[in-house]
Amino acid sequence: MHKKIEFSEQRSLSFRLTKRMIDIFGSLLGLILLSPVFLIVAILIRKEDPNGPVIFSQKRVGKQGRLFTMYKFRSMCTDAEEQFHDLIELNEIEGAMFKIKDDPRVTKIGKKIRKTSIDELPQLLNVLKGDMSLVGPRPPLQREVVEYSQRDLQRLSVKPGCTGLWQVRGRNDVHFEDMVDFDLEYIQNQSLYNDFKLIFQTAKVMFFSKGAY
Repeated sequence: MHKKIEFSEQRSLSFRLTKRMIDIFGSLLGLILLSPVFLIVAILIRKEDPNGPVIFSQKRVGKQGRLFTMYKFRSMCTDAEEQFHDLIELNEIEGAMFKIKDDPRVTKIGKKIRKTSIDELPQLLNVLKGDMSLVGPRPPLQREVVEYSQRDLQRLSVKPGCTGLWQVRGRNDVHFEDMVDFDLEYIQNQSLYNDFKLIFQTAKVMFFSKGAY
């Protein structure tokens, strides 16, 4: 990425090392305990569309603008990216994001796994690899970052996460500016206690499927 990110991460080495160890342990534990869910979802995706891939991979923007490949269970038709420009005028979220409630590209099984955010579980592999953290701002697309203001770019000053304040305070029910506010609040108040609290709150939000589509 070419835009300069001025917001710096002021955290001790011990904090960063401990956070990384928690990420490694948490992602490994999650991959092991959730392996039956991975298998069932993979079978259901393959059953609905035998010719499409189970895992959807996409370039995302990480810490300090570095690109990485993010993994998700495929919840859309195989030509979803090609259809994007035909749907952009239907965007229901203001700012540098794209979301529509009844996205015609979403498959039947995709609607179910999106409702509970199960489609995001393969990102535990990204956490294990070190591209992401369990907790942090959600990683944006390159086309979104192009529209970022200098303030928006501050959310790229830390490693992106699987969950964060945005996920527990409304998910798709909040606007882009609200999401930036939540991310900056998280960055400025990072602590291991807050991370654990957000992880437990995320589990509750996923169970009740609040604000997801």
